[in-house]
Amino acid sequence: MELDIVALSRLQFAITALYHFLFVPLTLGLSVLLAIMETVYVMTGRVIWRQMTKFWGTLFGINFALGVATGIVMEFQFGMNWSYYSQYVGDIFGAPLAIEGLMAFFLEATFVGLFFFGWDKLSKVGHLTATWLVAIGSNFSALWILIANGWMQNPVGSAFNPQTMRMEVTDFFAVLFNPVAQAKFVHTVSAGYVTASIFVLGVSAWYVLKGRHTALAKRSMTVAASFGLAASLSVVVLGDESGYLSTEHQKMKLASIEAMWKTEPAPAAFTAFGFPDQEARETHYAVHIPWVMGLIGTRSLTTEIPGIEDLVKHAKVRIKQGLLAYDALQQIRAAGSTGEIAPDTRTTFENNGVDLGYALLLKRYVDDPRLATDAQIEKAAWDTVPHVPTLFWSFRIMVGLGMFFIVLTATFFVLSVRRQLDTYPWLLRIAVLAIPLPWIAAEMGWIVAEFGRQPWIIEGVLPTAAAVSNLGAMSLLITIAGFVTIYTVLFVIEMGLMLRAIRKGPEPDNEPEALLISPHIVPAE
Repeated sequence: MELDIVALSRLQFAITALYHFLFVPLTLGLSVLLAIMETVYVMTGRVIWRQMTKFWGTLFGINFALGVATGIVMEFQFGMNWSYYSQYVGDIFGAPLAIEGLMAFFLEATFVGLFFFGWDKLSKVGHLTATWLVAIGSNFSALWILIANGWMQNPVGSAFNPQTMRMEVTDFFAVLFNPVAQAKFVHTVSAGYVTASIFVLGVSAWYVLKGRHTALAKRSMTVAASFGLAASLSVVVLGDESGYLSTEHQKMKLASIEAMWKTEPAPAAFTAFGFPDQEARETHYAVHIPWVMGLIGTRSLTTEIPGIEDLVKHAKVRIKQGLLAYDALQQIRAAGSTGEIAPDTRTTFENNGVDLGYALLLKRYVDDPRLATDAQIEKAAWDTVPHVPTLFWSFRIMVGLGMFFIVLTATFFVLSVRRQLDTYPWLLRIAVLAIPLPWIAAEMGWIVAEFGRQPWIIEGVLPTAAAVSNLGAMSLLITIAGFVTIYTVLFVIEMGLMLRAIRKGPEPDNEPEALLISPHIVPAE
């Protein structure tokens, strides 16, 4: 059986990306929680808050180190496994990544050292500043990476240059303020805050159940429940914004998430449950909630959401228009920089160039897209539909877990206000068992965002199949096996270090409590 180089390249990147994303959310959330805890310490002088910051900081450091190591590997993959992609869009995609390294990563990496080793060398305010700069650097890092990723979802501020055969920046501020990128950023960091909050809540609940470090654990639970509730609510609001933007920029992804095969009268219903059948192009045993999808997706009662079949028909039209652009492009390239080009040729390319990527979908079936048959055009049009069952269930698992996090954090927030955090042991056990759930939700969200964009590596511009390097199947298989082996070992080591630190608990802190009374008043004997 012939091995699919594109599928193997995608598998390798998916493995490394999913593994890397195990560390990103916790790093984002813990960095902010550490800054909040240390702020309370500086304001109150209570040593227990410094002890909390140091303890959770140890877990942050273990996670941070693994996140950096796995992130560097991913950046090398762009040049090694996706060389044509790097050549095609490097002018645009590379800029945010370079800024991320210069502005955010160096900031984060510099001050993380001061966080760990500067407790006795910096003033309280100085160390607090370093801690907040670690948090700001972590979030800035996510911002620039998601600006790059958001451009892949909605390629604005750029144009294709037929002379260089590259995408080039035409408006950097359009790339920077891309609405899809901004929505992805706030949604992703909010999900990271939820992940860290559930993690802190669960570990603290375990301490309360064991009767260990209860003073530290209860204060940590109060911070985590408050911060987690706000973050969980924001994830829902920002997720709604992402869904609305998908209606504008990624209609096929939205229709696939809903398994909406045919266009429904507005406002469309939301499919709460069902079994999508991609071959039969229908959803079995579907349970619909009237109007909900129309309100979420369009925020109106009159705007239709196109179904998959209508979007495929539209894709077929765009493929044919893309063929006109492809033919004009070949004539422009054949003429070279000094050759004569008919005016109507350049006009044809300018009028249809936006659909050039759709013509490249035919490369999967024929070397020269202009020779494609009607049957091949039909297949290419249906290739624009991602695997519907995967998106359908990934989205619902993510949303269901998001609702659970709201209920869980709200419950513990109320208990913390009433000072009843240790009243219900069964709730504490639920919090402990919930620790891995935010990672499942985050991975499901990654699948919805990235798998839902297929077959595009850049939405509507460059198909994934056209972006890979010319590698051998055996090279990919060996590297996949190597990554799986090394990452499994690293994961076991990381989990061992985290569990060891949790079982050991916080280190005793011998710093004297700050006096919160006037120094001129002598306490009673």
